[in-house]
Amino acid sequence: MRKIVYALLAWLIAIQWAFAAVNINTATEAELDKLPGVGPAKAKAIIDDRKKNGPFKTADDLKRVKGIGDKNFEKLKNEITVDGAAAAPKTEAKPEAKPAATPVAKPATAAPADAKKDAKK
Repeated sequence: MRKIVYALLAWLIAIQWAFAAVNINTATEAELDKLPGVGPAKAKAIIDDRKKNGPFKTADDLKRVKGIGDKNFEKLKNEITVDGAAAAPKTEAKPEAKPAATPVAKPATAAPADAKKDAKK
């Protein structure tokens, strides 16, 4: 019984991998080439666009690549994603700025000009 459960689990995992969407922000040229309607030239164009313009924010942004119009996008839209932690280039986290300390109120002192006025009176 245990072997059957393991085999079923392995089969489910394999199916999930087979139908996993390709992240167009992290995919290699070879991975992009496997998508429907994308050949080596379009795969290279996708990577070139990604390098030039940064990561795709939405799947629709793929239409900005030359050679990918509405027809090609319709074939691709269920096969691609831009989600995931690796979607955007990682940047080093900057430490948060500490709030400025509240200045301590100093006792009021008379300015030198005011002191002269007070002395004349």
